[in-house]
Amino acid sequence: MMVAIVRWASVFVPSLTLVVLTGVGIVGAQPVDVPPTYGGDFWSRPRLTGNWGGLRDEMGKKGIVFDADLLMIPQGVISGGKDNVGDFWGNAEYTFNLDTGKAGLWPGGFLRVYAISGFGDTVNKDAGATVPVNYAALVPDLDKEATVLMNLTYMQFFSKQFGIVVGKVNLLDGDANDFAHGWQTNFLNTGLGINTALALFPFSAYGGSLIFLPWDGATITAGVFDPSGSPTGNDITEAFQDGVFVSAEGRFTIKPFGLLGHQLIGFGWSNKERVSLQQDPSNIARAVIFERFPRLEDPGPVLTRILARFFPGLLVPVQPLNRKSDTWSVYYNFDQYLWHPGGDQTRGIGMFFRFGISDGNPNPVKYAYNVGFTGKGMVPGRPRDTFGIGWARTQFSDDFVPFLRQRLALGLNKEDAVEMYYNVSITPALNATLDLQIVEPGLKKMLDASGSRLQDVNTSVVAGLRIYARF
Repeated sequence: MMVAIVRWASVFVPSLTLVVLTGVGIVGAQPVDVPPTYGGDFWSRPRLTGNWGGLRDEMGKKGIVFDADLLMIPQGVISGGKDNVGDFWGNAEYTFNLDTGKAGLWPGGFLRVYAISGFGDTVNKDAGATVPVNYAALVPDLDKEATVLMNLTYMQFFSKQFGIVVGKVNLLDGDANDFAHGWQTNFLNTGLGINTALALFPFSAYGGSLIFLPWDGATITAGVFDPSGSPTGNDITEAFQDGVFVSAEGRFTIKPFGLLGHQLIGFGWSNKERVSLQQDPSNIARAVIFERFPRLEDPGPVLTRILARFFPGLLVPVQPLNRKSDTWSVYYNFDQYLWHPGGDQTRGIGMFFRFGISDGNPNPVKYAYNVGFTGKGMVPGRPRDTFGIGWARTQFSDDFVPFLRQRLALGLNKEDAVEMYYNVSITPALNATLDLQIVEPGLKKMLDASGSRLQDVNTSVVAGLRIYARF
């Protein structure tokens, strides 16, 4: 069965030019909202550059939408962690959407292109956290400067209830949550923005997905993707060479007592062969160096230096690595308003919850949780301001380097983070967000500057500011 799927993906997907692309979650590839007008004065227009002399409104009527956004993040480690430093990171994002129906071509087609440039430096490693404190730096390539194509998809609906999508898909659009998803204006800690139990799955990959809209407010997707896909990998001939990543997700709008909310459940499975976490001690060095976890900071270099200092003999393997032939994760989240002022469903107080579980081997994250409260339009005279407070826990697998954890008390049992933010809407197109994180790092020890002894990694306090501008 899997062989057939791989052959289908490698032959059918590249040749299919009239069918569609999107991700685990359909949210990012839905037809884009077009404002009634891009015009207005500086304080009311939906984009800073306005209507382009009327051209932008005309393009919108024809289903053509282009956006260029800029996110700037100065952030610093105030105390604790590995080092008290400050850095600046920025993302420039470029999005193009085409609605073929509005363009007068054919009904039900949607083309989406999304690219991103990352630049600067982050404090992710300085904070001492295994789960990055700057979620925005996951792309283009964790903490590295680059310009990448995250999404190039074409979606085709054949009825109001069914569509299909293929291409290079931004899988970060999956696991959507109205209160804890997206790095621009809400939570910045990765443990609050996404589900870390999906640590082994790609967040940009070639593949295809079926889309079902069985009733109003329900979206169900099922797809097959390249398990080794990455934002920097664009060669479609290399896709599906080492297996498949299969996923399914359902998201449902609910309104208990007239209060808006969403429920989401999904799973992912891959048959890509990976390095097992269960290894003879002689293979520890190769195991931690070999495997990468897209949603986590790479612990390999830190653990390798510790091995070199305390157990240099373990740097020379004596037997082949143990391997695992598959991995899986199941995840769930909800967002729910608890109160709408005057019945206005665009404002109010709400809460969210997220949970994930994995096999725990080869996935280093066994469980992931987050929970919190958010508010929108609660300050008099500030209808677009938002705020939130949340807690996230990433619980690591018992099989994750147990030898080092036991012999050197390195921790790596769990990592906790608390985050608070307040987002000020200066205009509809310009936001400033104050952010504070308190992180209890999972890795409790590191080598000191001399490289001769271990020192404690203390609770880190990280403060930041985000400026988000839509042009």
